[in-house]
Amino acid sequence: MDRELSKSERNSIRRKRLMPYLIGLVALVVVVAALLLLMRQSVKRADLLVATVDTGVIETSVTGSGSVVPAFEEIINSPINTRIVEVYCKAGDSVEAGTPLLRLDLQSTETELNKLKDQIEMKRYELEQQRVNNSTRMSDLAMQVKVKEMAVNRLEVELRNERYLDSLGSGTGDRVRQAELAYNTGRLELEQLRQQYANERKVTDAGLNVKNLDINIAGKNLGELRRTLDDARIRAPRKATLTYVNDQIGQKVSEGERIAIISDLSHFKVDGEIADAFGDKVRVGSKAVVKLGRERMPGMVSNVTPLSRNGVISFSVRLDDNANSRLRSGLKTDVYILCDVVEDALRLKNGSYYTGPGVYELFVFDSDDELVKRNVRLGESNYEYVEVREGLKPGDKVVISDMKKFVNSSNLKVK
Repeated sequence: MDRELSKSERNSIRRKRLMPYLIGLVALVVVVAALLLLMRQSVKRADLLVATVDTGVIETSVTGSGSVVPAFEEIINSPINTRIVEVYCKAGDSVEAGTPLLRLDLQSTETELNKLKDQIEMKRYELEQQRVNNSTRMSDLAMQVKVKEMAVNRLEVELRNERYLDSLGSGTGDRVRQAELAYNTGRLELEQLRQQYANERKVTDAGLNVKNLDINIAGKNLGELRRTLDDARIRAPRKATLTYVNDQIGQKVSEGERIAIISDLSHFKVDGEIADAFGDKVRVGSKAVVKLGRERMPGMVSNVTPLSRNGVISFSVRLDDNANSRLRSGLKTDVYILCDVVEDALRLKNGSYYTGPGVYELFVFDSDDELVKRNVRLGESNYEYVEVREGLKPGDKVVISDMKKFVNSSNLKVK
């Protein structure tokens, strides 16, 4: 005979029926959690470059690119239109001051030099001839003046005699007037001769000055041509290394064309470029640091190009140690121009992650084996540190190595 089950018995039967489902659900949750744990990205600690946030002084800087070049470099240009006859040295040779580098065809220049010498000599003869002619002409005029002076003196005596005779009653008024007329006419003619003599002397002196000036100009042209001829005998101006020479024998070269370059390869400087947006921060005398591999070389900005070209400003850095053995012409470098000092700054070691002031997503250690992505605002920098403005505190350990492959991850497990 059936009996009605109690409420507790019915609950017990229901729990027994639900138990397999509950066990299955728990097992599913455990499996899913395990899979999520296994699927979470991880990174090896050995692959991380970690820096600790601290406080200190930051000499902020702006960054440019540079190239190592010889501290001294001289371009030798052809002083005349000519052709190359002989080449005595090749690129890479060390040369002493005065060492012949190459020989140019100087025949036409030497012919022009000799022609100019003859012209100057002819001008000197012409000058001497003019001096003799002037002397003769001036002597003739001087003699004419003396003769005229004697004639005027005679007319003056005759005038006095006529006046005396007229006072005695022996002469006549007409004869006195004639004597006065002759005397006055003679005086005017004498004055005319004297003025002619003075004017002629000025003319002859001016003519001689013109001749002398013409000879001086020709002499200067001769000196310039001699210097040009000396320059055309191409020699090394100082002890250096020949880094380029036009060795094409027989090739025509124009006046001003580059034919050789000598460089001092024992001392170097850095020619740099920086975006013109930072032009106000680059000044002559600013401290600079040149980064060559892992080595940092201090220096000073020695020259700044005032004009921007293609959005960049050029400058030169004089290195404190410009004879460092690591320096080689043509090496590419990073150049940091120091422009300000920030005291007691929160700072983080500089690295490839930093590209300028702004907000960055950086991974920070939340525990010994856990990395959490955090938004961090960074400010100015130098070659060693970056200013931290928001998002970090002293003692935080931050990953500064390349983490681009984890851009979509918010946290990472550290193995």
